[in-house]
Amino acid sequence: MKLRKATVASAAALVLALTAAGCGSDGGGSSGASGSASAGGKTITVGIKFDQPGIGLKTPDGKYTGLDVDVATYVAQQLGYAPGDIQFKEAKSADRETLLQRGDVDFIAASYSITPARSEKVDFAGPYLLAHQDVLIRADDNSITTPADLNSKKLCSVTGSTSAQNVKTKIAPNAQLQEYGGYSECLTGLENKVIDALTTDNTILAGYASQAQFKDKFKLGGFKMSNENYGIGVQKGSELKAKINTALEKMIADGSWAAAVQKNLGPAGYQPDSTPQIGVIVS
Repeated sequence: MKLRKATVASAAALVLALTAAGCGSDGGGSSGASGSASAGGKTITVGIKFDQPGIGLKTPDGKYTGLDVDVATYVAQQLGYAPGDIQFKEAKSADRETLLQRGDVDFIAASYSITPARSEKVDFAGPYLLAHQDVLIRADDNSITTPADLNSKKLCSVTGSTSAQNVKTKIAPNAQLQEYGGYSECLTGLENKVIDALTTDNTILAGYASQAQFKDKFKLGGFKMSNENYGIGVQKGSELKAKINTALEKMIADGSWAAAVQKNLGPAGYQPDSTPQIGVIVS
């Protein structure tokens, strides 16, 4: 009897040891990616936007849609996770580096522009999309054909955004800047002719304009007032960077990337400049 108890205890200790080894991090992110992958794969936690139609949106029925969602899902599948194994977590702009550094998420795909300042805190795979600051105008408005035409126009962006300020200080100093609480308010003002143009990244603008209620009401100006290289953020030094880059290269090569762009942003007339080159940052 004593021998049997010792054997059971030893077996239990062995199971606990194996479990601990399987759940340990390899320094390549939180245990959701590195640990559960080595333990056979359970779940992976991915940061996305919850409030950007066409990019990352959590719908009232609890589903997730948008280009970043499609990219993240494809990448997760290449890492060995089924769609049902993905746990999406909201990654607000101001929280993204903190979420990665704390290990709250395994990677982030959330209209996350690669910048030198951010690259000091986290690593980036990609870029998987080159966006530009642009304007959204009414479909029947032919008075704005160049950025300079924004002079004397009522230009809207969200409070705290740098996009409208960039236009006003660098491109159209006589633009009448209107700051609203959210992009939806700007769209309503644009639709009702209270404002003349809305500015932010062209991908975000295309996502909003692609919503069914705005079909054929708006168009992109087609201006390239900045370059925004969207990347996938991971913890500093994470081995996931190389794995995600490989997944992105495959997504581009097999046509899944182009299909995702067209599905999510195409209805607003958005067309990417070019196919992204992984590892190449466009300044």
